[in-house]
Amino acid sequence: MSKDDLSSHTPMMQQYLRIKSEHPEHLVFYRMGDFYELFYGDAEKAARLLDITLTSRGQSAGRPIPMAGLPHHAAEGYLGRLVRLGESVVICEQFGDPATSKGPVERRVARIVTPGTVSDEALLDERRDTLLCAVSAHGEAFGAASLDLAAGRLVVTRVNGREALLALVERWQPAELLFDESAALPESLRKRTGARSRPVWEFDPDTAQRLLCKQFGTHDLAGFGNPSALEIAAAGSLLGYAKETQRSALPHLNSMAIECHDDGIQMDAATRRNLELTETLDGRDTHTLAWVLDSTITAMGARLLRRWLHQPLRRKEQINQRSQRIAALRNGWQFEQIRTLLDEVGDMERILGRVALRSARPRDLTRLARSLAALPGLQAALPEDGPLAALRQQLGNFPEQLTLLQSAIIENPPMLMRDGGVIADGFNAELDELRAINEDAGAILVDIEERERARTNLATLRVKYNRVHGYYIELSRRDAEQVPADYVRRQTMKNTERFITPELKTFEDKALSASSKALALEKALYEQLLDRLNDELSALQHSAAALAELDVLACFAERAEALNLVPATLVDAPVVEIIDGRHPVVERVLDDAFVPNSLHLDQERRMLIITGPNMGGKSTYMRQTALIVLLAHIGCCVPAAGATLGPIDRIFTRIGSADDLAGGRSTFMVEMTETANILNNATDKSLVLMDEIGRGTSTFDGLALAWAAASRLASEQKAFTLFATHYFELTRLPDELPGVRNAHLTASEHGDGIVFLHRVQEGPASRSYGLQVAQLAGVPGSVILAARTRLAQLEQGQNIVATNNTT
Repeated sequence: MSKDDLSSHTPMMQQYLRIKSEHPEHLVFYRMGDFYELFYGDAEKAARLLDITLTSRGQSAGRPIPMAGLPHHAAEGYLGRLVRLGESVVICEQFGDPATSKGPVERRVARIVTPGTVSDEALLDERRDTLLCAVSAHGEAFGAASLDLAAGRLVVTRVNGREALLALVERWQPAELLFDESAALPESLRKRTGARSRPVWEFDPDTAQRLLCKQFGTHDLAGFGNPSALEIAAAGSLLGYAKETQRSALPHLNSMAIECHDDGIQMDAATRRNLELTETLDGRDTHTLAWVLDSTITAMGARLLRRWLHQPLRRKEQINQRSQRIAALRNGWQFEQIRTLLDEVGDMERILGRVALRSARPRDLTRLARSLAALPGLQAALPEDGPLAALRQQLGNFPEQLTLLQSAIIENPPMLMRDGGVIADGFNAELDELRAINEDAGAILVDIEERERARTNLATLRVKYNRVHGYYIELSRRDAEQVPADYVRRQTMKNTERFITPELKTFEDKALSASSKALALEKALYEQLLDRLNDELSALQHSAAALAELDVLACFAERAEALNLVPATLVDAPVVEIIDGRHPVVERVLDDAFVPNSLHLDQERRMLIITGPNMGGKSTYMRQTALIVLLAHIGCCVPAAGATLGPIDRIFTRIGSADDLAGGRSTFMVEMTETANILNNATDKSLVLMDEIGRGTSTFDGLALAWAAASRLASEQKAFTLFATHYFELTRLPDELPGVRNAHLTASEHGDGIVFLHRVQEGPASRSYGLQVAQLAGVPGSVILAARTRLAQLEQGQNIVATNNTT
């Protein structure tokens, strides 16, 4: 916006409009005294989103100015609400002194709060990662980067194909997603909450490489595994965006991890949703796998557990290392002592992030001190050799930093540094003196008065104070003629004289400025404290990572004992053998005892065609198989009497049905899209769960599609497959294809009703029990009776002729 455009506005509004023109997409919090004000469209939007009053402020350019305001001390709560709604906010602070400023007080952007770059404790979900992600595209190849700014974690990866990209975004669940404005991305990504289109130049690989090398202090990126140009472009865009929003150095971003596609078991977006790992299909946190497993003590442990759940490993060495550590913690119930000690540990990961961003609050530092104080006890509780030795060493010990924090910060500091009272007595002599002057001014004045009266032997001598003349010695006219030479006349009154002495002048200078000087000195000492912590930031971050991992391992050890879980055995042979497996979530919520079931798949037995009644337990059986495989591959013990598992590269599920109204896809189209993904990408090392394929179309079309899909999986891809169906014609597949077997969920009729036994047995089911299930659901008896008549006619091959009744 040019100066001519602003000339009709008041100087203050000119300043605001210049700042707003640089941030047209963001809400601007414009500091005015003790309030943040919003104007024009921002005010109208904020009033609607935050339910605050919309008013007007005079006129500018001849028109009333819409305005909404909120107290600066309450801004954090409003920011949290806006961020959760996907909004970004520019925080514009006063940097000038209103008393000395000519014209409007100078204001500048202090920081920009966006959904993906928040670091304040109040704006974050403590048990979930808040991620800023970026995608760089070249054809069907995508580079992706993920930044957890609060923790200082940067990860890059590369995927091929849109389905793989959607699966990655589903796993990361970014609060904010940046993409090159020219990139051909799936529409669902462009429209997701928090998606931001950015200029093409922000994804330039050469510029990004220079930016990353400067951040890491390296000559090149070879030490990080030689990321591809697409990965570099995505990471560089994230780093640039983070610097732009934070307006500060980011010393805690000191490394970059490359995530290799083959290191983990791949799961597409539909599979993650269907397995309800961290969120149910209807969006709840309860009744998920994480809900059952998460007994972590620390918030950073809870976040790591969720990352592990969404990224099961393939390398046996890594999995076995976790399993061995869990076994060591279970030995002698060592995990109990570890968990007790972890109770003293705060969210060290995010506290260190705020230390690096220089936004750490006093209570962050006291929590950090308590965390560091717990380290020696944890090290003592862990053995010096064995599976836990490396983790014990990574914990480290920081006696200097602990002593510094304990001596510098009072035990229960105020929430904010703003008003002082944070630095402990005895930490700094000058601060102690300033506080003593401020707190003991009365006593000091009495002492000066007594000494001066004794020195001069003048009975009328008094030390007094007023706002105009400050501190002074008052004497009667007669005594004033006998004052010492170092008394300087300050004021003559009718009956008295007022003097100042060098000592009193020195005290006056100190006393009148002691409070402001003490606060300024406290802030300077606090900044120095952050500097000293930042000197050891990398080592402290490594310690926090070790604490989080120890918390998850101790959690898994506790869950294994509490939930009767056993370690799985990983082998190189192609096999999925589960003895008396259980669904961990269903078992937890059932009032009755859960009925366990076994499964055996191998080279000669690749597919089970599973039949049985609705509500008989087919979906539960299939899902528990996938969850047991997943748990085994994160190193966790599994809900079974035993499990032996061969190599698994992917888990696919085609379970449940729902329209994609926003994408314009019917239930059947969603089903076929997910089926196509499985048929195009499954291998002989994949675990595939297919539930009632073909039910969304006509009977013959659906049967034909289900038959063809099952045949391809069994004969060409030879994936480990559980194929649930109500098409009894599919039970003839074992006669036609090798490696296919039948199994069914048992049920028993009782009168006109049905009892579900939930037991898996070999062979096909004898019938579907559809009418009995409908009766259980409350379908009117007359309808059930009519259905029985029609069913009998169908089974006898009779033609059903619709009868038209007229009234």
